[in-house]
Amino acid sequence: MKFQFDIDRMKYAVERFATARILVLGDVMLDQFIWGRVTRISPEAPVPVVEVDQETHMLGGAANVVHNLAALGCRTLLCGLVGDDAAGRQVLDLLDDLDVPCEGVIVSDQRPTTKKTRVVAHSQQVVRVDREHRLPARDAEVEALRAYLKAELPDCDAVIVSDYAKGVISGPLLEPLMKMASKGQKIVTVDPKVSNMALYAGATVITPNHHEALAAARVSTDEPSAVIKAGRRLLMELDARHVLVTQSERGMTLFSHGAEAHIPTMAKKVYDVTGAGDTVISTLTLGLVAGLTPIDAAAMANFAAGVVVGEVGTSAVTAGRLARALDENAHVLAQCAQCNNTRE
Repeated sequence: MKFQFDIDRMKYAVERFATARILVLGDVMLDQFIWGRVTRISPEAPVPVVEVDQETHMLGGAANVVHNLAALGCRTLLCGLVGDDAAGRQVLDLLDDLDVPCEGVIVSDQRPTTKKTRVVAHSQQVVRVDREHRLPARDAEVEALRAYLKAELPDCDAVIVSDYAKGVISGPLLEPLMKMASKGQKIVTVDPKVSNMALYAGATVITPNHHEALAAARVSTDEPSAVIKAGRRLLMELDARHVLVTQSERGMTLFSHGAEAHIPTMAKKVYDVTGAGDTVISTLTLGLVAGLTPIDAAAMANFAAGVVVGEVGTSAVTAGRLARALDENAHVLAQCAQCNNTRE
C-alpha cells in the first residue's frame, strides 16, 4: 500500500471542525497547577522549597478532551461524574466558560471529584498529588449516564471514550454504548486503560501508548519489534478497525488491517507531555468526522500533539494554530510518506 499524506485535505478538514458535534464519555478531573520558584533546600528534609507565585485550575481527564475539542472549534458534550464538592463546582464553571452543556455531568454524593495537583518550579514539574476515588460508579449513576448517552448520541457525529480507570468506564455502560454507536454508524475512538481493554471491542480507533499496548497484548519490551507485534495483536483481538500506538518522542504507529504506517514526532521541543493524549484523540476524531483517511487524521493529531508538548501545563491547540503547523511542516510529511513507502 502506497502512503501519501494530503496537506490540502487536512487544512480543509480543519475548516470543517466547526460543523462537528462530538460526545465525550469518561473520567472527569480538575487539574490544579501551583507555579513557583525554588531558591533553597528544606532544612527538614532534602527536598526543594517552592515559593508559590500563582495557582491555576484547568479541566482534566475527559474534561480536557472537551477543552481540546472546544479549542478546535467543534460543538461538544460531556458525560461523566463529579463530586458534590468545590472541585466539582469548579469543573462545572470551567465547562460553562466554554459554553459546554453540563447536563451529562452527574453530581455524585458518594465520591469526590478527581483532582490532580502539580507543583511546577522553573517550568519543571516537581511533584504531583492525586486525590481520587477509583471504585466503580453506583448503579444509579451508571443508569443516569446511560440515559444521557441514549438521548444525545443519535445527534452526534462521534463519541470519544476517555478512560482513566477512575470508575466511570465499565461493562454496563460501554456495552450498550457500543451497540448504539454501531447501530447508528457512529465513529467511536478510545483512549484506553489496560484493565478495560476488552470493553472497547469494535471501536473505530483505539489509541494506547506503547506501554499500554505492550501490557494489553502481553508482549515483553525485550522482544524484537515489540510495538509492531503488540499493535497487530490488539488489532485482531479487539476487532478494531484501527489501533494507533503513541510512542512519545518516537512518534506514533497506525495499525490497520493490511497496512501499517509510522509517523515521526512533530515536536521540536518537549517541555510537558501533560494532556498530550487528550490532544491526540480529540484531533484524530475530528479529522475522521471531517472525512480524512485514518492515516491523515493520525498525522494531523501528531502535529497537534507536537504543539501542545512544547508548552508547560495542560494546554489545547486552536484550529488556527493547527493549520499553521500543517503549513510549516508539510515537508516532514513528504519525508514520512517516502520512508513508509520504502519500508513497504
